[in-house]
Parts: sequence; structure tokens; C-alpha cells
Amino acid sequence: MAKVSYKDLKPELTSDELQEIENAAARTILYDEESPEMTEEMLKQFKRMNQKGRVKQTASIRLSEKAQKFSKSYGKGYTSFFSRLIDAALDDAALVKKCL
Repeated sequence: MAKVSYKDLKPELTSDELQEIENAAARTILYDEESPEMTEEMLKQFKRMNQKGRVKQTASIRLSEKAQKFSKSYGKGYTSFFSRLIDAALDDAALVKKCL
């Protein structure tokens, strides 16, 4: 279940759409055998995944000025660009050997 506040909604919603949201918020959640209420233990089993199903790890690296300018020129998401670039490079044994 996703929780959304009115602040998160786009201003272009119609009054009918807002009414539908209010009606949905007022409804009681019904749990059954196929969709039971999640316990804390069940929720702990979930892992945050990116779109390709890999768990992302945070790392700090030192970059040359050239590499940093180049990656930031792609705008928002440049860290994901680096992640994909490194993944592709690691699949190329010759490139890995050249960089050692």
C-alpha cells in the first residue's frame, strides 16, 4: 500500500479525481488468506532494488576533474551513469587488464 498526501498530488487533478481519492482513503482495508496484513517480520524480508533487480551499494570514489565534469554533463542521474559504465567495463576483461 502506498501512502500519498495531498501535497504529493499534482494540481491538475479534477474535483472528481479528488473525491475518488477521498472515498478510497475512507474505505476499510480488508485482509484475507491471499493478501494478509504484513507483519514487521514480513516487511524486514523486503530489499530495496533498482530497476534491474540489483541491490545498490553506496561507495565513495575519487574522480579526475575530467571524469566528474563529463558525468555531470549528463545531468540528474549521473551517479547511475557511472554505475552502468563501471558494470559494462567490468564485463570487458581486456579493459579491466588495461586499467590495472
